[in-house]
This record gives sequence, C-alpha cells and structure tokens, in this order.
Amino acid sequence: MGVNASHQHFHPRSIKIPGDITLGGLFPIHARGPHGLPCGELKKEKGIHRMEAMLYALDQINSDHDLLPNITLGARILDTCSRDTYALEQSLTFVQALIQKDTSDIRCSNGEPPIIRKAERVVGVIGASASSVSIMVANILRLFEIPQVSYASTAPELSDNNRYDFFSRVVPPDSYQAQAMLDIVKALGWNYVSTLASEGNYGESGVEAFMQISREAGGVCIAQSVKIPREPTAGEFDKIIKRLMETSNARGVIIFANEDDIKRVLEASKRANLTGHFLFVGSDSWGAKSSPITELEDVAEGAVTILPKRASIDGFDQYFTSRSLENNRRNIWFAEFWEDDFRCKLTRPGIKMDPDKKKCTGEERIGRDSSYEQEGKVQFVIDAVYAVAHALHHMHRDLCPGSFGVCSSMDPVEGNSLLNYIRAVNFNGSAGTSVLFNENGDAPGRYDIFQFQMTNHSHPGYHVIGQWTNTLRLNLEEMQWSGGDKSVPDSICSFPCKPGERKKMVKGVPCCWHCELCDGYQYQLDEFTCETCSSDMRPTTNRTTCRPTPIIKLEWNSPWALVPASIAMLGILATSTVVITFIRFNDTPIVRASGRELSYVLLTGIFLIYLITFLMIAEPGVVVCAFRRLLLGLGMAITYSAMLTKTNRIYRIFEQGKRSVTPPKFISPTSQLAITFILISVQVLGVFVWFAIIPPHTIIDYDELRPPNPDLARGILKCDMSDLSIICCLSYSIVLMVTCTVYAVKSRGVPETFNEAKPIGFTMYTTCIIWLAFIPIFFGTAQSTEKMFIQTATLTVSMSLSAFVSLGMLYMPKVYVIIFHPEQNVQKRKRSFKVSTDKNSSTFTSSTAIVYFMLLYMFSHQLCFHVVLD
Repeated sequence: MGVNASHQHFHPRSIKIPGDITLGGLFPIHARGPHGLPCGELKKEKGIHRMEAMLYALDQINSDHDLLPNITLGARILDTCSRDTYALEQSLTFVQALIQKDTSDIRCSNGEPPIIRKAERVVGVIGASASSVSIMVANILRLFEIPQVSYASTAPELSDNNRYDFFSRVVPPDSYQAQAMLDIVKALGWNYVSTLASEGNYGESGVEAFMQISREAGGVCIAQSVKIPREPTAGEFDKIIKRLMETSNARGVIIFANEDDIKRVLEASKRANLTGHFLFVGSDSWGAKSSPITELEDVAEGAVTILPKRASIDGFDQYFTSRSLENNRRNIWFAEFWEDDFRCKLTRPGIKMDPDKKKCTGEERIGRDSSYEQEGKVQFVIDAVYAVAHALHHMHRDLCPGSFGVCSSMDPVEGNSLLNYIRAVNFNGSAGTSVLFNENGDAPGRYDIFQFQMTNHSHPGYHVIGQWTNTLRLNLEEMQWSGGDKSVPDSICSFPCKPGERKKMVKGVPCCWHCELCDGYQYQLDEFTCETCSSDMRPTTNRTTCRPTPIIKLEWNSPWALVPASIAMLGILATSTVVITFIRFNDTPIVRASGRELSYVLLTGIFLIYLITFLMIAEPGVVVCAFRRLLLGLGMAITYSAMLTKTNRIYRIFEQGKRSVTPPKFISPTSQLAITFILISVQVLGVFVWFAIIPPHTIIDYDELRPPNPDLARGILKCDMSDLSIICCLSYSIVLMVTCTVYAVKSRGVPETFNEAKPIGFTMYTTCIIWLAFIPIFFGTAQSTEKMFIQTATLTVSMSLSAFVSLGMLYMPKVYVIIFHPEQNVQKRKRSFKVSTDKNSSTFTSSTAIVYFMLLYMFSHQLCFHVVLD
C-alpha cells in the first residue's frame, strides 16, 4: 500500500517513513557546498530522481501482497551533500539504536527511571551514490553489521570482501567498466590516451583499474594521468587542459569524474578554443546525463560514454510526473526542487519575494511545464530496494513460517544473516534483467555504450551505439564525431611505419616510436629490425624483402666492347697482311734480312695480343678463363722475348766487335729461336703453375658494382682474375719490355746501315709511354660503377696499341718497300746497297713519323679519357 503522507515524521535534513522494518537511504540531494558550507545547489537528477525512486519502490513493495505480506517497509533517507565526511556524520543516525546507552544514573524528578523512546533500528542501507561516500559509510556500517546495497558506487576497491564485507551493489564494479572502456579504445584503433579522474575513491580507483588492465592487456599507453583536486582552485581546469595538450597526439581522454568536474573540464576546453580536439570516453558518472553538457554540447559532441545496462521504468515516469506540492509533502526537498525545476518562487511566511522571479502557482506539472527525462540510475535504485525486500521476504519465510508480520526471530533483524540472504537473491529486476550478486557482492557487468551526437540528427543527444556484456559489440557505422564526421579520429602516439621502415621505440613508452628507413642494402626483417641482404641479394623497392641481384657481363654490343674489338680486328687484318706478305716474299732480301724465324715468332705474338681482346670480351666460362690466363701474358711474352733476343744480339755483336773480330756466341737463327723459346717458356710455366694451384673458374662479383643505391647493384660474371693477378700475369712481359728498352738504349749508337736497332728502340720507347699511361687509368677506375668495363677496355686497347706500335715500327716500312718499291728488294753492290739503304732509311723515317704522330694522338686521347673518368 502507499505510504500515507500523514504518517511521516520529519527530521532536519532527512525523511522518515514509518514502517515495521526500516531501511536507510543515502542520496546526493545537494551538491558539495562552497568553502565553509557542507551543501550546495540542488541536484535534480542524481538527487531528487533517485531518492523518489526509493520512495516509489517502497510504495510498490508495500502494496504488493506477495512480497513481504503484512510487513510494511519504512525508511530514513539522508542527504549526503556529495561529500564523504558529511555523509559519515549523517550516517551515524543509522547506528544510534545499536549504541548501548547507560541510563542507570538518570532519574525523573519523582525518582522514577525515565521512559526513553526506543531509537529506530535500520536493518539495511540503500546507497550511497558516490564511491567515496560508500567507502566512508561502509567502514562504519560494517562495525554494526548493517548490510549496505549501493545503486551507483562502482569503485573496484569496494569489491574487497575482506574490508567491505557488508557492502553489495546492483551495479557492476569499475573493473568491468574499465575493461569495457579499454575495449572501446581498442575498437576505435587508439593506442595513446590520457586519463582524468576526480580526486576520491571513484575517480582514482576507476583510472587505476583502467591503467592496470591496459598494462596487462598491452597495446594502449597512458600519455598523461591527471587528477582533479577535491577542492579545485581558480584556473585549475585551465591548467589541466594545458597539461593534456602537452601530449596533443593523445586526443582520447578517459574520464572518471563527477558531473561537476566534467562540466568544468568541458568549459575549460571551450575557453582554450579546443572544441572538437579532445575525444572523451566517459564512465557511468557521465553516462547519459544532460547536466554536465548543458550549453557545452559542441565541446561534448562525439563523447563516448558508458552506463550500466538500464531501461526506462514507465511506472516511475507516471509516478514522478504526477508528483505535486500537495501530494508529495513527505519529500522535504520537493519544494526546493519545484522552484528549481519551474524557475519560480514559492511564497513563504516572513520571506520577501524576489521581484525578478515569477511566483509558483502550484498548478505546474512535471514534464508538461518543464523538461523531464528519467535519470539513468533510477532502475538500480529500485532494484537495490527490491533486493533487500526479497532478502527480508526469504528471511521471514525461513525464520517466521506461518506468522503474520515480524516475528520475534526477526526482531531485531540480525545483520549477518540478512547479508547472506541479500547475496543469495536472484530475481528479475525492474528492467527485466536478473538481479544477483557474486561472492564479493558485485552485480554482473552489463553496459550500454552511448555517444553524444548533434549533427545530422533530428533528435540530438545520447544515442546507443553498442553494448558490453563481457565482450564488446560496437556499431562503428553509427558513430559520428565533431561536425558529423564519420571517420574515426586518431589518438595514437606514432603513426604506423611505412613498409621498409623499422620502429625505434621511445624508452618507457611502448606505444611511441620513431620510424627509421632501412637504408643501403637493408630490408625490414620485422617491425623492429632491419637486416642486411646477403651479398647476392638486394632489397626490393619497398624494402620488405630481398631479391636476387641481376647478373651482368660485358656484352658485345657495348661501346666498351665494340671499340676494343674494332681496334683488335684492324690489328688482326694488319698482322695477317704482314704475315701473308712475308710468306709471299719469304726469300726476298728484306724478309731474309729481318730475320725470318724471329719475325714469324714476333708476328705470332702480335697476333695473340690482338686475339686476347676477344677472349676478354667473351662470356666467362672455364675454357674462356683458362685461355685468358694463358694468352693474356703469352702474346706479349712472345713479342718482347723476340725483340729482346734481337736487341741483345745486336748489342752483343757490336760490343764484341769493339774488342775482337771473333763473332759472339749464339747469334745464329737457331740459337736465337732457342733463346726466345726459353724466355717464352718462363711465362708458360708460370701460367701452368697457376692452373695447378687455382684451377680456372668463373665467379660472380657482387662487391664490385654495389653502389649506395641498391637499384643500381649488379653482380658481374667474370673470371677469377683480380686486378693484382692481371698485373702479375703481365709483369713478366713488362720485365722483358723494360730489359728490351735498356738494350735498345745501349744499341742506339750502332751504324746506320744496321737498320733493325733504331726501329726497335722507337718501338720500346713508345710502348713504355703507352703502359705508363695504362697504369693510372687501370687503377684509377677502382671506384667507378663501370670499373670492369673500363679496365677491360683500357687493358685491351693498351695491348692493341702496343701491338700496333710493334707492327708499325718494325714491319710496315718493310711491307711498304716490298709492295710499293719492289725494285729496292734486290741484291746490289755495296755502294748501290748504301744508296738503297739511304732510300730505305728515308722511307722508314717518313713511315715512322706517321706512326709516331698517330700514337701521340692516341696517347693524348687516352689521357683525356682518364681525366673524364676522374
């Protein structure tokens, strides 16, 4: 049955509803007062709505004939003023009946003992709202074994059954809420957020739970953890916003704060012109309340909030909107609510009316003349009252079977026993969901996820975008952010690295990193490591893996091959012409006088010098590499062995002639050939020793053409002949060349009639110049990207030029005389021979000049070529 208004007794700052069994109630009817005052302005939603929900629940229970039949529930309801210390003072009212008072020394004036009215006994307390208040009150209620059931306190600390063993709640703890908020952050793709907490158990423990879960789960880092002081000074919230902006990338802000602090944070954001910057994820203290965001809707747009799963209780709406000043006198704060809700002023005796405010008529109606929306925790207040009622009902059924009203076994109600009955209840609550408690007195975690949306909506406000029941279900398509943007904003410390970049972590912040490109020949092994590709590989364009390095060789159509091959071909034709001419005129005086045997040996060497060009250009293989080793130095060794033998013979003849008329030894053609082949055999022997030690084979050189840009890297297919081995292969020929030059210098004074000495001298001088120019060009290209091509071209051209010098100086004049002046190629008397010799000398001199200038031109061209390379 309903609670009759005439049966109520009023107490300062409390409501007393008489009944057989009394429940306590703690509600934040007023906000925390300014300095020096315990209470501030009225809280319509969190205060009046919730408190009226308890009165409504009592009415429903007392009118229910199946629940606690013939037992009336009463109540003592107190205002906590949103302050834990004040609530502690108020809650002493609940334990007065349990405090033993010694009245033995008290007597009335007639000597009789006084009649002291028995203090009301509160068997259980509904409340409180704020976790800090519940913690403070729970500490005293447990001393007197009074069970407490909260409708809104969610601090994880209250789950400690050792410290708060008489505390239960119909809302899930913040540890569930923190997990749900972390799941939301991850679903939005955020990994770098700040936290903001009101000082006190609710805010601090909520943030601590979030940070603890995020550390254990990984993937989310805390940029700033800011605490709002219990008594904030002027400008405190501006400082908080400025501190949050120190890590501006952390746009997501996890906020566990009371609605007053939430409102001030939004105001400070607006003052800092940061509307739309911060992306708030609010706890159930924000929920779907309109008061924290009034006139700050643009700043709050896009805020994601969480609220234990609830339903609007239609019966309460009908009840509350029917309340008036006449039918709700039991609520001592209802007149104050009426004035605030309708913005009018009630007439009170002795109090002068404010002329600026309209007078309340009493005919106003809630929801008609003022806006009304059921507060989010109304359902839980009703469920908390019903939980105690069901526990009392089961206790009465067990302890007072068949009796009407409260039996002696329940007078008084034993607190420990009632607690056990409360923890054992399981019924469908006002919203149709089951109400039950675990061993710690916590309700199961069921949350609705809201987002405050303004743009593109016919009904701006909080919209359900998902729910959490151990797992998150979030509709990202239904979310929108500041300005109606559908794309999820970023709240990350560092953007993902591009392919081919590794993460260099910031010390102590696992979500922050710098991206470093894997440079050079490195590729990205994993997100933290760059690894160098093996020598035969190079990184792909995006540097995520390695690819084979292309293999190249000197192609026949390359300019580096065409020019040396053309020169060598001309040389082969010229050599063939000389050989054919000599064979054709083998028995003529000029051919015989030039020493036919050594000439053919020397021409063979020149031919091999030209031939090596084609072997140097040909695709490397075992056979090609073997012939390269053999012929590279052999052609020059044959050529200069023959020349050395000739110059040595001339030198010995004229040196011997100065001392004696006896001819020197070993000057016959057979001896000369023997000496020449002995000299050649040294080169051949050295090559075969090389074959034995290191058999010829091909290699792919990946180091030679490995420039800083990997895209230009190439592997070069080549024979296993290093620069040093090439020089060693030619070194014997160079020794022969130098020795031959020395003999040419010593033989420069021979008589003019001995026309072989001076051409050999010119040949050796010019050859030395060519090879002096070759050395810096060959070794000066070591850092060039086309080193192999340049060195091959330089080597082959230098060898061809040396061959051209030998061919031109020694045989072109003879061929010229044989072909164009055959009349001079005959035996004559000595005097005639002298004339002929003079003519030959003249012819030789003109031919030599032509060849010499040609060589100078080529030599200058080589020097220019070297300069270009540098």
